[in-house]
Amino acid sequence: MRFSSLFTSQTTVSTALIAIALFTSSASGQDRTDEQGEAQITDATQECTAYYYAPVGTAVAAGKFPTIWQPATIVGNDTNAQAKYQSIQSQIPNIQPKGTQPASLEGDFSNFTPTYPSSDPDCWWTYDQCTTPKLAGLPPDLAAVPEPDTLGYGFDDGPNCSHNVFYDFLQQNNQKATMFYIGSNVIDWPLEAQRGLADGHEICVHTWSHRYMTSLTNEEVFAEFYYSTSSIEAIKLVVGVTPTCWRPPFGDVDDRVRAIAHALGLSTIIWKYDSNDWRAGTGNITTADVDQNYQDLVTRAQNGTFASGGTIMLTHELNNFTMAEAMKFYDQLKSAFKYIVPMGVATNQTQPYVETNYSLPSFEQYISGTTTISGSVAFPTDGSSSSTGSGSSSGSPSGSSSGGATGSSGSNGAANRASFDGLGMLAAGAAFVGFAVKLLA
Repeated sequence: MRFSSLFTSQTTVSTALIAIALFTSSASGQDRTDEQGEAQITDATQECTAYYYAPVGTAVAAGKFPTIWQPATIVGNDTNAQAKYQSIQSQIPNIQPKGTQPASLEGDFSNFTPTYPSSDPDCWWTYDQCTTPKLAGLPPDLAAVPEPDTLGYGFDDGPNCSHNVFYDFLQQNNQKATMFYIGSNVIDWPLEAQRGLADGHEICVHTWSHRYMTSLTNEEVFAEFYYSTSSIEAIKLVVGVTPTCWRPPFGDVDDRVRAIAHALGLSTIIWKYDSNDWRAGTGNITTADVDQNYQDLVTRAQNGTFASGGTIMLTHELNNFTMAEAMKFYDQLKSAFKYIVPMGVATNQTQPYVETNYSLPSFEQYISGTTTISGSVAFPTDGSSSSTGSGSSSGSPSGSSSGGATGSSGSNGAANRASFDGLGMLAAGAAFVGFAVKLLA
């Protein structure tokens, strides 16, 4: 998806001032503390209202994370990250970053591709959709699922602050999916991230800042993974598990990026078909085009295209349109495919996380009706309440920096990506004002 679509559009001065006023007058009342309570909110405006979540706020205030929505680098004095990075140096091939920053960060490789060998020595997906690495020792990307007549079901760019209606829909249909969460989004909307696990979905990584990964330096690639997943970092801190799978934003991956991911225990998941839901309303892509892409996949399934092996289509939790499209076409997909399952289930990855206290069902178990296996993860709280995510065969209902979370996007897009440090409400308000000014620049 386009990086710019992750942010709300530029606003007028008056709108920004109103937003600032709303934030400073109401943020202190937004002390939403547990996943179960957050999951009960059905009003999108309330869902996407900033809130304080102490476990994340404390970590941010202590300087544990890079700046959200900026390409990650190793945080100063983070000796654990530095040691881990040094330990994988021998596994990183001598492949240079592609293009020139900052243009390459958003996919402009125009000054690079003319000189790149047509043989594609780096197995660069953006160049020719290569999914079988040319560097020895790296496993192939998962671009299609092995089980016949099966759709590997997943959604990028979450957690979206307004996803409760969508997650409720999945829960009502006892449908699990693979959720590819962005680290910065997890920091912005931690209780929403917790719902993914509580509802029995598989959680994978979608990097820290959602940039074109091959454009980044080795350290930046490492940090994009590290601060999204491991140790006390975003997904581990908030959700309590350390994922073992990831999807490259825009599919942009080569053997250098794969090698760093592999060294960190992350398998690469791509796709075969693109719904283009993330592009609706941009360029010449219309909602009718997205509908047709869904319909084409349904037709292929009905025509026996996937009789010998299943497939994966790229879809998103990005905004209310992309989630509505998923709900709109769910029944058709369910009729066309024999099975719709998370990626880990389709590949029998019953141990989806580094931690051993949570498991996925095997493919046979899932299609027999056991859509989750018993597992329990205690989510961190602000001390005023407790919250535990646990799997069951039917699912279960279901931050942000200290001083406030983020602005909202509601039905217009994924959450606005501003987060605040731990200096209290005054500092948070000042940070929000600063962010609004940046939007107006």
